[in-house]
Amino acid sequence: MLELNKSGTDRSGPGRLPAQGPGPDARPAGDAPRTGDAAAAEPVPLRPYLIAGAILCALYFLYGYFQYSRFGSPSWDLGIFEQEVRAYAGFDAPVVDIKGPGYLILGDHFSPIVALLAPLYWIWPSAEALLFAQAALFALGAVIVGRTTQQLLGGRSGLCVTVAYGLSWGIQEAVKADFHEIAFVVPLLALVCRALLLKRYTAALLWSLPLVLVKEDLGATVAVVGFLLFVYGRRLQGALLAAFGVAAFVVTLMVLIPAASSAGTYDYWTKIDKNGEQDVSMLDSVLGVLNSSVKIEMLVFLIGITAFMALRSPLTLLIVPTLGWRLLSQDSNHWGMVWHYSAILMPVLFLALADGVRRSRDSHRPWLASYAKVAVPVAAAIAVAMTQHLPLRDLLRPETYRTDDARSQAARAALDAIPAGARVETDITLMAHLTSDRTVYWVGGAPGTAPDIVAINLDFGWSRPIQDPVAYAQQLHPEARYRLKHRGGSFVVMERTTPEPAEIPGARDD
Repeated sequence: MLELNKSGTDRSGPGRLPAQGPGPDARPAGDAPRTGDAAAAEPVPLRPYLIAGAILCALYFLYGYFQYSRFGSPSWDLGIFEQEVRAYAGFDAPVVDIKGPGYLILGDHFSPIVALLAPLYWIWPSAEALLFAQAALFALGAVIVGRTTQQLLGGRSGLCVTVAYGLSWGIQEAVKADFHEIAFVVPLLALVCRALLLKRYTAALLWSLPLVLVKEDLGATVAVVGFLLFVYGRRLQGALLAAFGVAAFVVTLMVLIPAASSAGTYDYWTKIDKNGEQDVSMLDSVLGVLNSSVKIEMLVFLIGITAFMALRSPLTLLIVPTLGWRLLSQDSNHWGMVWHYSAILMPVLFLALADGVRRSRDSHRPWLASYAKVAVPVAAAIAVAMTQHLPLRDLLRPETYRTDDARSQAARAALDAIPAGARVETDITLMAHLTSDRTVYWVGGAPGTAPDIVAINLDFGWSRPIQDPVAYAQQLHPEARYRLKHRGGSFVVMERTTPEPAEIPGARDD
């Protein structure tokens, strides 16, 4: 289990120099464990990890690009984040109309770090730019995790862990879920863990500070970094960082988000204290953290992908805040192995694996020392084996690359019928393809706006089939009248006729 007091290194006493090695040409036999200071000085080739990172980046982006090209976005998030980045790129307030007309997104989740994508968006104003940025950030995490592992363990351990991390289910499911702000967390947490393992404690503190700008709950993770610094002997730094993390967590949830929210509160408290319409007490939430087989399965697979060696490292404490709110949540989407929620845990767990192996190699328990020698290749084998049931397996299927099927062609024809600059109300299918040059609303989420266009996919999965699309558009907006402009396959585009539409830039008559 966690061993907070065994760092696997020898410490010199006060005022004494470290013991000198046998000489510059000597090397330890096999893959002997290395001390933090020796590991930091050990030259580690960068090129193999850059190559591995480039390959992983290509795989991630390829999957996201073809999912996007086939109109297969699984949620509205890609459209939401493109609206946010588009606003930052135009030096505007981050208003996301998909969440509601004039909705300030910082009142939903506090993620101002997303503004860093604005320069990329100037060059490439498309949702695809966000998919590429996420692929690059995930791959950067792999480079950091792999090189750090080689510094700690030597041999081929670094590349094995790069593969295990790169193919881990948490990363793959995040790629499938399109873009999310957590893409920034992955390399940042990898750098924090690297600095802790290499005893670069000031660097660990500095790398952890930006986490509070990624998402509101990460202040708690920063506080845990402070706790680890305190345990490792940096008491003042640790105490100050822990206090900062707690303060950031409280201020963000209680002050910043409510100030930006039209409701004046943090909406996601209801994920913990309400199950549908039923109130749930905090005690019941705590007692129910393991009340589902889905939660237990997630926990087993989280630790299992590291061949259970992550349990040997105190770094594993860094996953507790994220796991805590997920297990307390009444929303079943937070419990399992799908979506993007587990991606931020992957760099922590795989560097905890490396630390656990280092700590176990000299264990007085022979079985543990023996297991430590094979744990890294076992973890890599687990990741490869699991991939046959994970998203990236689709890259081996020819149909993944076919974007000229009847459904995709019908979707593109519907897009062509929607003029640039129009205000459009639509569902998930077309949403992320419209946000770069139109004002986009979520269908049913913009009452009273009378948008210029209502575009829907009749096969979207409505609770009740839509028999008359024009009547449905007028039901959404009784203050306006609509007519059918385009219909192809399951896609229907209606345009407003009254009140008289304003002139739309780029509009053309069909």
